[in-house]
Amino acid sequence: MKNQLAKTLLLILLMTTQHSFALERIPIIIDTDANNELDDQHALAYAFFNQDVFDIKGITINHTAVGSINDDFEEAKRVMQLSGVWGEFPLIEGVDNGTYEKLCDQLKMPEHEGHQAIDFIIQKAHSQGDERLVIAPIGKLTNVALALEKDPSIVNKVKIVWLGGNYDGQDGYDGEHNLMHDASAYNSIILSGADFTMVTVRYGKPTGSAAVSVDVDEIQRIMAGLGPKTAPVLGRNGGFFSTFGDYSVDLFSDTSRSSRSLFDLVVFAVLKNPRWGESSLIDAPRLEGDSWNGKFEDLKIRLVENFNKSEILTDFYESIRSPAP
Repeated sequence: MKNQLAKTLLLILLMTTQHSFALERIPIIIDTDANNELDDQHALAYAFFNQDVFDIKGITINHTAVGSINDDFEEAKRVMQLSGVWGEFPLIEGVDNGTYEKLCDQLKMPEHEGHQAIDFIIQKAHSQGDERLVIAPIGKLTNVALALEKDPSIVNKVKIVWLGGNYDGQDGYDGEHNLMHDASAYNSIILSGADFTMVTVRYGKPTGSAAVSVDVDEIQRIMAGLGPKTAPVLGRNGGFFSTFGDYSVDLFSDTSRSSRSLFDLVVFAVLKNPRWGESSLIDAPRLEGDSWNGKFEDLKIRLVENFNKSEILTDFYESIRSPAP
């Protein structure tokens, strides 16, 4: 009897250790340029369907390239509707075309550009108590940099996990979308002393999130009909959809490429299970213009690279197939 009890306790301990990353929900704000490509939509849906892992405080919007910030807002709303979570947490517009460099001197104005999202980030950071709020920018860093500039006291209340940068993988010139739409924001965040993680991109290289790609025919074969059934939602390319899976198929059909990377999804995958990427603490790289040049002395960031594509995609499909409440 004692041996059986010991075995049972050991089994419980092992299971708890193996799945400890999912026992405590991660308080998180997702900052997204949702309409830019098609990776933001899949990253958002993945987070929405893993609410046993993520305690989503809200979604903030930034704008980079395609359309307007209203288009980004509407696309994020569309994904929330198709994921069955519209109305569960706030969706808030932030900075449109501005950058940290252009806007930091305007922060004393009561209704400066992006003030709704920036003030929301600050308020939620203070409301966390001793627990750090994770901010996951999967677009440019402007909203986050301006929040730290406006209220530096939140620096020890937040942890930033950013999808961006081709650091140490693109021969000096970066050219990465999220970084280049506000290069001025990166250095300011590093100099603030914030806890910062870079989930690197590295176009065309096997070591970055760009390597976590899916074939169009794979999406069409697997995703059709997946996800909870909702009231019909008008897609950004027209047509009505009642599941996120069907909308995913439509998004991938509107491309001339045979495969596409799911860059932004990788942030939430490695937050859910850190073993799906290789993480290391490095001297914080310094950005000069559009190139990495030297390091910041005595400042560190966490770099995440070399992702387990197979495990990440398997978990993505399973999350859409069987969403966690």
